[in-house]
Amino acid sequence: MISENYEKQLRFLIEADKMKNVLRQTLIADGSRQETDAEHSWHFALMALTLFDHARDKDKINLDRVIRMALVHDLVEVYAGDTFCYDEEAGKDKAAREKAAADRLFGLLPEEQGREYRRLWEEFDGRATPDAAYAAAIDRLQPLINNHLTDCHTWKKGNVRAEQVYRRMEPVKTAMDDETAALADWIICQGIQKGILK
Repeated sequence: MISENYEKQLRFLIEADKMKNVLRQTLIADGSRQETDAEHSWHFALMALTLFDHARDKDKINLDRVIRMALVHDLVEVYAGDTFCYDEEAGKDKAAREKAAADRLFGLLPEEQGREYRRLWEEFDGRATPDAAYAAAIDRLQPLINNHLTDCHTWKKGNVRAEQVYRRMEPVKTAMDDETAALADWIICQGIQKGILK
């Protein structure tokens, strides 16, 4: 017999397993298939750990919290689905869909743990703390690199404009060092030069 809290945690983990089936617009680096939310979250966590020396305010960042944000930031997509970041129409009701999903998913956990995960998710979305700013930068950088490695697949598919990508990469410029910001700019310029980004 297991405790009520343990049963709630297991139920939550079984629901979270559905992230393995939520497909993103981004392809994996070899271009063979779409990436799942679970794979993105793992890669985001690994990148945050690996590239920490490139964070602009690393003395103010709690890396452990960033890794936790990486693990929970897209959990709501189990119910809300992935919203293509350059689809402005689909983005209109994204906040409402994700809030409802957060209520449902984090509500499966024991109350205190559910509140903790919810706070991490909200902090990530708000991007107001150094932890969340760094997390957001990595979350934006990861698909940018994969998109570059797959001949701009996502930009082609979405008929994306350069101004949209520059706006999307603002967290990289503000939370990462100049070298990383320059890398992001170079990737965007490649897309422009190839005629893929309008």
